[in-house]
Formats: sequence, structure tokens, C-alpha cells
Amino acid sequence: MDQASPRDDQTGDLLSSLEVIEAQPLATRAEAYDALHDTLARRLEATPGSSS
Repeated sequence: MDQASPRDDQTGDLLSSLEVIEAQPLATRAEAYDALHDTLARRLEATPGSSS
């Protein structure tokens, strides 16, 4: 019963993504954060039961 929940996996994925972005040169970070924002926004919009 020591399994990670999907939410834990998503949190770990987000933290990994942020670590990768932070390791990039400053000039590249804005584009990477913009892409991450778009990905998270799409995921949020696709979530069942999300409010408009």
C-alpha cells in the first residue's frame, strides 16, 4: 500500500520541471515558464469538475 497517488506524481513532475527551468540561462527561462503555464492551463481546463 505504499504507492504514490497520481497527485503526488504530478507534484513531482511539476517540481522537476521547475528545477529544469531554473537551471537554464535567464534568457531562456521566460519562454520555458510560458510553455509551462500553457501546459498547466490546458490541464486545468481539461480537469472534470473545474469551474469556469
